[in-house]
Amino acid sequence: MPAPIPRQRAIPAAESGQAQTPAQAAPAVGGPSGDMSGDSSTDTSAAVSGVTEAPRTQDTAAEATEAAKNTVTGDKAGNGNSHAPGPGHLTLLMIEDDPGGSPVVPELLDPTGKPIRVRTARNLTEAERLLTDDVHCILLDLALPAPGRAADGTDDELAVLKHVLRIAPHHAVLALTASGDTERGAEAVRVGAQDYLFRDELDGRLLSRAIRYAVERKRSDRAERKLTESKLRAQENARLERGLLPTPLLEGSPLHFAARYRPGRSRALLGGDFYDTVRTPDGTVHAMIGDVCGHGPDEAALGVELRIAWRALTLAGLCGDQLLGTLQQVLEHERSDDEIFATLCTVDIAPDGRRAGLCLAGHPSPLLARPGRPAELLPYDNNGPALGLLPGARWPRMQVELGAEWSLMLYTDGLIEGRVGEGRRERLGQDGMVAMVRRQLAEGLRGEELLRAAVNEVRDLNGGELTDDVAVVMLDRTP
Repeated sequence: MPAPIPRQRAIPAAESGQAQTPAQAAPAVGGPSGDMSGDSSTDTSAAVSGVTEAPRTQDTAAEATEAAKNTVTGDKAGNGNSHAPGPGHLTLLMIEDDPGGSPVVPELLDPTGKPIRVRTARNLTEAERLLTDDVHCILLDLALPAPGRAADGTDDELAVLKHVLRIAPHHAVLALTASGDTERGAEAVRVGAQDYLFRDELDGRLLSRAIRYAVERKRSDRAERKLTESKLRAQENARLERGLLPTPLLEGSPLHFAARYRPGRSRALLGGDFYDTVRTPDGTVHAMIGDVCGHGPDEAALGVELRIAWRALTLAGLCGDQLLGTLQQVLEHERSDDEIFATLCTVDIAPDGRRAGLCLAGHPSPLLARPGRPAELLPYDNNGPALGLLPGARWPRMQVELGAEWSLMLYTDGLIEGRVGEGRRERLGQDGMVAMVRRQLAEGLRGEELLRAAVNEVRDLNGGELTDDVAVVMLDRTP
């Protein structure tokens, strides 16, 4: 025997926002959805006999579209909850081959005492036409002809239910079956229906209660599924973060390291920005920051691969043009599309900390700040192409004098592409970013505090979250 089906949870009057009257507190009717006797405080629908020819509110196919426009569902359009009803606004779509002669649907009342709108469809084709966004629940007769046969040629007794679940994945579904057919009803719930009801034991009170229960259960299931998806996304995000934004390997170096990352707007996953810093056995400190074009999980995964490849190649002794050429080969083999490319900036700082080699692959030039001098961009005249654009490209290595005390800031283009000014028509650009950092340095900001202030100010100038990811790395040397 199948496992018992959880009984229906009655919707308290407090949830409907309506006070209960004595007339509404009639004893409940038992059935497959549970024995509700003695629970008069939790049901506000009027009991109506299943055989009474009471008038009911129905929609025709021509009225369905207009009803969808006028029905209030309690949620704004586009938020993923378009089938969540507001108080007193419920619409039922009944799919049965003989709805006119069936005693199944008498007058149905919502918690406010208003009639529940009922639409009837004789087949699945007509049901699809009537299935507009304002429908909250579907009452499906499992005895309807199946839309097709199973792959092995045998009839699937729940084929009609599976078809409805495919075309209406966000709607609550009640399965209607013959009295005593408990196994088929239980199997319908296992497949995806919110509950099952026996045809011969059905009346208005029971059906009204079942509709509200099914809608609430569907909402609860969707909320639970979204929570699970959110947790899985957070776990994936954490794994990507460990790959894109690793702990620097600077043991034994006098340099100070700081980093800041902010994802772009409306993305739960990190984008394609990545960075790394390692110290090789000869005392040289190598730093890198890069950006894969695009913002999806494929770009983030490619960024992880490039970051790991860069660390491995750097620890193996490669630098400059040889290292970037090898990274381009990795990108060409691993990218999912020939149009994908990555920009990169690499810096190798001599063991004495006074000189550095700089290679740019289509990436913005770092910012150098030294005491007594205004912060300035390092030379970018020999900037090579981004990785993945030109086969056989070369990336010249430029020698840069740093001095005894300095701060070097590497960043991705998300920091300079934010909008500024009235109407947000102009971009901040590198000149605007340099002026901003100069002012913040004059205010005494350094290291992590400086990076936090810079990223926050760029966001504020943009008037909200930036559209692109922002990654910033700072290395400081003090005598």
